[in-house]
Amino acid sequence: MDVVSHEGFARLHPTGGHPESQGRLRVLHERFTFVECAPASEADVLRCHTPALLERVRTTRGWLDPDTVCTETTFDAALLAAGAAIEAARRGGFALARPPGHHAEADTAMGFCLFDSIAIAARWAQADLGVGRVAILDWDVHHGNGTQAIVGDDPSILFVSLHQWPFYPGTGGPGEQGDTLVNLPLAAGTGDDGYLAAFERAEAAVAAFEPDLLLVSAGFDAHVDDPLAQLELSTGLFEELARRAAALAPRVAAVLEGGYNLETLPELVEAALRGFG
Repeated sequence: MDVVSHEGFARLHPTGGHPESQGRLRVLHERFTFVECAPASEADVLRCHTPALLERVRTTRGWLDPDTVCTETTFDAALLAAGAAIEAARRGGFALARPPGHHAEADTAMGFCLFDSIAIAARWAQADLGVGRVAILDWDVHHGNGTQAIVGDDPSILFVSLHQWPFYPGTGGPGEQGDTLVNLPLAAGTGDDGYLAAFERAEAAVAAFEPDLLLVSAGFDAHVDDPLAQLELSTGLFEELARRAAALAPRVAAVLEGGYNLETLPELVEAALRGFG
C-alpha cells in the first residue's frame, strides 16, 4: 500500500504544545517514504461542508473551540489533508496527514478537526471515480461524530465506528444505529479480545453492505500507551485489524486520524501498513 503525504504537514498549522502537533507527522516522515499529494479543491470540501465553515477556517486566527485552533496556515493544511485522503482513495493508499478530520461536522470544526477528510474522499470517489457504494470503517478511539453527521443518512455510504464510550465527543452510544450506520461502543479498559469481538460485528456489517470501496479512519489512540484515552490495544492488533479490513472490499484506502504518543505512532502505522499489504 502506497503512503500518501506532504512535507507541509510537518510545517503548517502550528499548534504549540497541543497533542495534535506538527511532531506527529515529523516522526512519520522520518520513518516512511511517501507519494506527495495535492490539496483538495474548495469544491471537493463543499460536497461535505458549508461555505460558512470554509470561510471560518480560512479567516479565523485563534481558537474555534477549546480543542481546535486556526492559524495563518491552517486552511492550507486542512485542504492538503483532504487532498491526501482523496489521493489515498484514488490509488488505494494510506494518507498520513494532519489535522485529522472525523469530528468535523458540516458547519462545525471541533475536536482538533477542521474538514472531514474521509467523508470528502468518499464523496469525491463517488463523483470522480464513479464508485457506487462506500463503507467507512472508523477505529479511532473517539467516535467519528462528524463523519456520522455528514454521511449517516446516506444510503450509498455505510459508516461503522468502534470507539470508547462514554467518552468524547459524547456521541456514538448503543442507541445510535441506522440502516447504514453501525456504532460499536466499547468500555474503558477494553483490550484485544473484547475489541476483536466487536470488530467481528463491524466486519459482518461491511461484508453485508458489499462496498465498492472501503475507507478506514485509522486512528491509533486506542493503543495501550496513548495518553488521551483508556482502551488497551496492543501494537500487533492494528496489523490484524488492517489485514481483516483489506479483505472487505475490492478497493481499500486509509486515512490517519488520532494517535498522540510520538514514540509509538510510527510503529503502529508500520503495523497497519503490514496488515493492509
